[in-house]
Amino acid sequence: MTDDLEFRDAAARDAALAEVLPVQVARAQGLSGYGLAGVDAAGVTDRAALAALPVLRKSDLIAAQKDAPPLGGLTGPISGFTHVFQSPGPIYEPGKIDGDWFRMARFLRACGIGTDDIVQNCFGYHLTPAGMMFESGARAVGATVLPAGTGQTELQAKAAAQLGITAYAGTPDYLKVILEKADELGLTLGITKAAVSGGALFPSLREWYRDRGIACRQCYATADLGNIAYESEAMEGLIVDEGVIVEIVTPGTGDPVPEGEVGEVVVTTLNPDYPLIRFATGDLSAVLPGQSPCGRTNMRIKGWMGRADQTAKIKGMFVRPEQVADLVARHPEVSRARVTVTREGEADAMHVALETDAPAGGYEDSVRDVLKLRGTVETVAPGSLPRDGKVIDDQRHYD
Repeated sequence: MTDDLEFRDAAARDAALAEVLPVQVARAQGLSGYGLAGVDAAGVTDRAALAALPVLRKSDLIAAQKDAPPLGGLTGPISGFTHVFQSPGPIYEPGKIDGDWFRMARFLRACGIGTDDIVQNCFGYHLTPAGMMFESGARAVGATVLPAGTGQTELQAKAAAQLGITAYAGTPDYLKVILEKADELGLTLGITKAAVSGGALFPSLREWYRDRGIACRQCYATADLGNIAYESEAMEGLIVDEGVIVEIVTPGTGDPVPEGEVGEVVVTTLNPDYPLIRFATGDLSAVLPGQSPCGRTNMRIKGWMGRADQTAKIKGMFVRPEQVADLVARHPEVSRARVTVTREGEADAMHVALETDAPAGGYEDSVRDVLKLRGTVETVAPGSLPRDGKVIDDQRHYD
């Protein structure tokens, strides 16, 4: 229940990327919403060339859609899609129900879901795309779908029993609610597979499902990009989907971090209908070295490790990761910076640490000019700051 693309060697994957990536960049250049003027699309054939392109952020989508509604010139006419969705912002995302447009099939196959299964799809179908994303994937693997959505737990439990539901799709915790309601009603459910997303799957909850004979696996997906990465039976990290390119970068910049270091997840989709190039998810993760024991060969990430949007309001002023990146860029001898925010008495206090071999002192003016605030500044040895993805560490407590 896999496909050949999942088992390609690195050379074959790189060769395919060299063919499709320039075409995808050229597609984006042909649309009015992308700032890629002057880029030689034909030269963007590998990850190194891709990393030189600008990062696209959710705020850019919102601004573009305000200027050129409804889709901001980031894709073709809305009439070319079967659906359009709304996410907070608001941001409008196009979609198609057929053809595994959201690329969920690989994940569902990895969960063991196929033609013999009836999937109780408890993702929402109202405005946001999660319900349709999983339905599209279920169609692609030949499963039958009960479009259950959320709520009405007693009806959900009864339907699961009466229809002989074998698989669940939804948030990690809602299946437990259904199972407990079924227990209360004296119903026996036949669910043995669960495909979850949209929340944290805690080890204790996974174990609770395992004790009831349910194999629960998770994926990482977004409304804009579809499936990004997914668990296999090995359950060692999340395997990157074959339809996207994932980079892990320093928050506030587009600079890739070394393997294993925490950073922001930036994704380029190879979907020709919606060619998002270097789209910043705002999530933190890290590359997991090595190859999955299941035999799938693509890069793995550790899963969701927090939010990259570390913007903090200090003394009434917003300090953003992009400003910290600008501070580092001003000084070639500085390799990294970290802003720590605390409280001293009843006032905010800002401390800036700079990794450099240069003598201490001389950076206070730059800090004030770039961050628009005064704070204590110290220089530290290269490599001494934590590699946890944080460039702004807000340690204030409000309780």
